[in-house]
Amino acid sequence: MSKIVSIPNATTLRQPAELAARGLVAADQLPTLDAVAQRYAVAVTEAVAALIDPTDPDDPIARQYIPSAAELVRDPVERADPIGDAAHAPLDGIVHRHTDRVLFKLVNVCAVYCRFCFRRETVGPGKAATLSGEAYRAALDYIRAHPEIWEVILTGGDPLMLSPRRLGEAMSDLAAIDHVKIIRIHSRVPVAEPSRISRELVGALQVSGATVWMALHANHPRELSAAARAACARIIDAGIPMVSQSVLLRGVNDDGPTLAALMRGFVECRIKPYYLHHGDLAPGTAHLRTTLAEGQALMRQLRGRVSGLCQPDYVLDIPGGYGKAPVGPNYLTPADEPAADLRYRVTDYCGDAHLYPPTS
Repeated sequence: MSKIVSIPNATTLRQPAELAARGLVAADQLPTLDAVAQRYAVAVTEAVAALIDPTDPDDPIARQYIPSAAELVRDPVERADPIGDAAHAPLDGIVHRHTDRVLFKLVNVCAVYCRFCFRRETVGPGKAATLSGEAYRAALDYIRAHPEIWEVILTGGDPLMLSPRRLGEAMSDLAAIDHVKIIRIHSRVPVAEPSRISRELVGALQVSGATVWMALHANHPRELSAAARAACARIIDAGIPMVSQSVLLRGVNDDGPTLAALMRGFVECRIKPYYLHHGDLAPGTAHLRTTLAEGQALMRQLRGRVSGLCQPDYVLDIPGGYGKAPVGPNYLTPADEPAADLRYRVTDYCGDAHLYPPTS
């Protein structure tokens, strides 16, 4: 595999002026939104644009994808690398935080760019779009040299931005490694660009020698459109099980009925709810983050409101690269600090305690 190639969608809205022409932002906001777009990538596919109600100033789909002036405000606790990927990156394209699994970042482009993305500093225009052939081969050599790696998680960027041919080559290369038993793909594409989930692309995911799983990222029940549900069905009918991951976002899914409808929607699509992420400390995202207490209250509501099939794990990625921790009552306690400076003590998977937010 000499080079990884992604295929852009020419109809995607990428400039604030294009969003204004579609009635998705006001023209008088353009100077400010141009400044946001110069700082953080913007991309809104036609499929996503069709889900937005332009008459609703608080539209939950727009809050996820349409740039906002609030993104130029940076909270002191926010970090360019909020979950500490760099601390566990032995070489380009690989993050090896947990013994039995690695992240393999094939691409740094996405179909859409979420306004809360924890990798917003490393994805989009102006960044290296893909791994070079040399870096790709080195990453495969690293995986081959570590027999403890049982699972490879394709992330990025969005791995489904690869052409079916290139994706198929990567899947085959990984499945040919004896100790790699699971290949997991994290993607927004079935929601953001469901037409991309073609028979050819699904066929590229089907490999012998490893079991393939897919994690779908969606945050609001309206994202599970008829087209998105059909795209997921094509994946699942091909024998690829799916799980969900969502981010708890203020003004998007931070109320009991919406969160319940989202989780039920996943289950209706044969997608098992997996993770509900607390918002990461990514730059310019404070306006979208809830508090941990609000998240816990919502999880208590969800437990009493919907089937056990619909229960995700509410997790916090501990800043600094310490991994995810469930943040229910059994794992989280207030630190011994003045009420005005309330912080939490959260325990990671190794049993070590960390303060959240961190001091620096």
